[in-house]
Amino acid sequence: MTAPVPAFPADFLWGVSASAFQIEGSPTADGRGPSSWDAFTREPGRIRDGSHADVATDHYRRYREDVALMAELGVGAYRFSVSWSRVLPDGHGQVNRKGLDFYDRLVDELCAAGITPVPTLFHWDTPLALEEKGGWLSRDTAERFAAYASVVAQRLADRVPMWITINEPAEVTLLGYGLGEHAPGKRLVFDALPAAHHQLLAHGLGVQALRAAGARQIGIAASHSPVWPASDGAEDRGAAELYDLLTNRLFADPILTGAYPDEGLASLLPGPVAEDLKTISAPLDWYGINYYNPMRVGAPQPASPAGEFGGIEIPADLPFGIRPIEGYEHTDFGWPVVPDGLRELLVSLRERYGDRLPPLYITENGCSYGDGPDPATGRVADARRIAYHEGHVAALHRAMAEGVDVRGYFIWSILDNFEWAEGYRQRFGLVHVDYETLERTPKESYAWYRDLIKGGR
Repeated sequence: MTAPVPAFPADFLWGVSASAFQIEGSPTADGRGPSSWDAFTREPGRIRDGSHADVATDHYRRYREDVALMAELGVGAYRFSVSWSRVLPDGHGQVNRKGLDFYDRLVDELCAAGITPVPTLFHWDTPLALEEKGGWLSRDTAERFAAYASVVAQRLADRVPMWITINEPAEVTLLGYGLGEHAPGKRLVFDALPAAHHQLLAHGLGVQALRAAGARQIGIAASHSPVWPASDGAEDRGAAELYDLLTNRLFADPILTGAYPDEGLASLLPGPVAEDLKTISAPLDWYGINYYNPMRVGAPQPASPAGEFGGIEIPADLPFGIRPIEGYEHTDFGWPVVPDGLRELLVSLRERYGDRLPPLYITENGCSYGDGPDPATGRVADARRIAYHEGHVAALHRAMAEGVDVRGYFIWSILDNFEWAEGYRQRFGLVHVDYETLERTPKESYAWYRDLIKGGR
């Protein structure tokens, strides 16, 4: 350890995360159907290094090896995702028993290792058959999701004590349907808003389906960032408030308060919105936060791009602009490293939602650094990743000391993997993966986290 470990509660849950499309590979094995991301990676120019995820880290075949790495790490939980099209190749209809059997085996392996399985039911990989019928622009997809959630829970709920419905609906809406930089690659800008509402509805319907199947401890994994105005000027502050509304409150308010944050915005959404909100706001057992960095936002600047979001250029015709955050170190992804932003975010959520805010888990927090094995020793010295997590764990502890109820922390991610539109250019893992041989090499941050878990218990 390079810094003292703050004193966390004895039952604090330390975990790691991953997602099916990014690690599993085997896209056609045992009857799996294609997903929106399988199709997206085949479109020329979509993935920055021209790669695809047909192999990824081959977790589908190497899951026992990966669970053994988690057991050695000492984590209490593994947050993975279920591939919807592996269980239901067309997104609905006949269940693919071989696909469901894989997750049954994975859960058994985790339980045998003393690791809590925490499945996420949707982590961006919509079955292609549903995407071709409208995807998240269609209300039908939300209803199909609930039926899928029921299928998975009926098989796994006897051994899975903690569930996540949907991961980051904001990114699916903005990057997948709004800007076209992620699957399904649509550039609808504000016409993408139905995708937000239908994911939220799917979450609510999924909660109902999970509970009916005997699942317990249900939450969602939502991305959130503090939004900093570029200046104290009225235009910059107004732009920052709008950005906060569209990326934070549009998703949290319906779940936590049963209302959209703006009546004009709600009027743009499809369906019986008032009735849907009753479903969307079904009480949760906990709420998950994916945090990476704050966003600095100002008024749009004509004739110039509006900035970047996760390395993605934002169009200039939006009513806000993304400005660089200076004065901080940056990851290899170009994201500013602002640990206290996590404390700021957590405290602000408690202040905004009060007793409507359930207990929190940090369901993702991580950084991309490209450190590889030393040719002589084989060691992967990733001191920057250690410093990143030390800072964020300390910030989390400060938030808890200020009264925020946080129950656990999941690092993104256990393995280097396929990083969506970046391909294999960005490495977030505690374990290095050689993409030619698929050899796994724990990094020095892996040893740091193992020691932190031991010291934090």
